[in-house]
Amino acid sequence: MKTYDVIVIGGGPSGLMACIAAAERKASVLLIDKGNKLGRKLGISGGGRCNVTNVKETEELIAHIPGNGRFLYSAFQHFNNRDIIAFFEKLGIALKEEDNGRMFPVSDKAKTVVDALVGKVQSLGVDILVNQPVREVLYNEHSVTGVRLESGKTIDAKNVIIATGGKSVPHTGSTGDGYPWAEAAGHTITELYPTEVPITSQEKWIQSKELQGLSLRNVELSVLNPKGKTVIKHYGDMIFTHFGISGPIALRCSQFIRQVQKKFDVREVTMSIDLFPGYSAASLQDELYNKLKQEPKKALKNVLKGIIPERMLPLLLSRAQLREDVTFDHLPKEPWMRFIEELKNFTFKVNGTRSLEEAFVTGGGVNLKEISPKTMESKLKSGLFFCGEILDIHGYTGGYNITAAFSTGYTAGKHAAERVQEQVEG
Repeated sequence: MKTYDVIVIGGGPSGLMACIAAAERKASVLLIDKGNKLGRKLGISGGGRCNVTNVKETEELIAHIPGNGRFLYSAFQHFNNRDIIAFFEKLGIALKEEDNGRMFPVSDKAKTVVDALVGKVQSLGVDILVNQPVREVLYNEHSVTGVRLESGKTIDAKNVIIATGGKSVPHTGSTGDGYPWAEAAGHTITELYPTEVPITSQEKWIQSKELQGLSLRNVELSVLNPKGKTVIKHYGDMIFTHFGISGPIALRCSQFIRQVQKKFDVREVTMSIDLFPGYSAASLQDELYNKLKQEPKKALKNVLKGIIPERMLPLLLSRAQLREDVTFDHLPKEPWMRFIEELKNFTFKVNGTRSLEEAFVTGGGVNLKEISPKTMESKLKSGLFFCGEILDIHGYTGGYNITAAFSTGYTAGKHAAERVQEQVEG
């Protein structure tokens, strides 16, 4: 059986990019994937459109990768978001910028991106094995020596790059295969948990489904600690579901629910929605008060239903103990002020998140203290590299995780090939 310079396990974004970086440096490369199709997770990313990166400056990019984003500074020196854009444009994939710096193919089809990556891998002469699960990665005392397939076949290699992903979206093949191989090399796996995942609540109005399907736009969602201090807040859109909340800003807040639960040893965490983040409580009170004043005979509910989400209005009024049919002429002061407070600070309890399998991204992974940030090589076994979601790195949705995957994949592939060259020259 042929001996390879580099074996890459996993045909996702980081694995494909690792193959390209290594093969461009004349390394002989074998890509192994247990599925029948390369780039499956990539093919459903960005709602099937594939959000390939984000154009934000490095510091802001790192800030949007709250799970150890600072580890990526070195990798970004090798291959950053600007390099990703240039890479795809060189392959003939025109990109366009959308809201919040997200970059998509002009075709609006993830298949365009997947086909370009796979095509580039093939054009560089990378050997590809699909439908070939790896049973184990092989090591001697100091370094990696190759892999053994489930079929029993052993393939030797000077370098092995593990790019098998995390445990989220398992139907695409991300089922945590790489963690035992990392542990066999002596690596520790930090606790795995769901991030970018819907949030669960047992509030009565959630359980009754009275707000199910209601979307809120341009609101501010916060996670509070038990002392009432804001841990994180995000501005944007969200939706109420039959089990809690979801949507972009809920997903971004999700990892912080777990953090508060663990840090303060609490089961439930308080969240808050500001329905009018552009207004102070005083200016909002003035604005709504003047609206009511203009129609003094009209029921409160009927005046406000065009301004406040109509399905949420009865709950807001009830919590403020303000009758729906009250008119301006009979508006009680204290309930009215409580109502304004509800609009600016609608608090509710949540008790966790949906499962890791339902998450967009896996939190936790191979401990970064055991990985060289400049090369993605293991500090414990020579020739063993990690890239992508198997590492303890996670970002928000919006092109940040895929940027980390491409960057770490490129860095791992580049340095695996350079390691081969050094051995030849040495």
